[in-house]
Amino acid sequence: MTDDALPVYQARYGWDRRTTGIVAGSAAFTAILLLPGVPLLGQILGLPLFSAGGLLVAYTALSRKVALRVDETGVLLGGSPARYRATTTHVPWGDITGFVFWRQAASGTSVLYVGVTRRKGAPALPGSGPVARAALKRLVPVPPDVAMSSRAVNGWRLDKERLTAAVAHFAPGTPVQHQL
Repeated sequence: MTDDALPVYQARYGWDRRTTGIVAGSAAFTAILLLPGVPLLGQILGLPLFSAGGLLVAYTALSRKVALRVDETGVLLGGSPARYRATTTHVPWGDITGFVFWRQAASGTSVLYVGVTRRKGAPALPGSGPVARAALKRLVPVPPDVAMSSRAVNGWRLDKERLTAAVAHFAPGTPVQHQL
């Protein structure tokens, strides 16, 4: 919390188990690719992938940018740290009808998302064009509008109890749904 009088919820990008594992794995693969005897084609293809991927994940963790914020003005959905300004959006309380936690299957595991449901007629969010909506309709287990106003809990830690308390304080009666 940023102020004892207000239960503002704020989560920042940082180090977690997944982030640490990705950076360590990328460093290990990069080191292996630099060993003598590794085919040149493997180095040409692998070094940019693993070194750049690991650096991007490390940059995200070190950026400490806001991933999610719930306060008296509404909800800040933090964007990708590589394109933070372009992908960050603010949703005012007047547009929010609820919160939802949901999961997306991904390579034998799943990724937790937190999103907001919005009133009909709310202004479009960045990246919510017709092509994106059509693709999301087939790819995610929630309506496209919810997917567009969601953020993956990846590279930051979610405290559901504090988030729920902040929502109850700033928008009493706003439902928080757990669709896990």
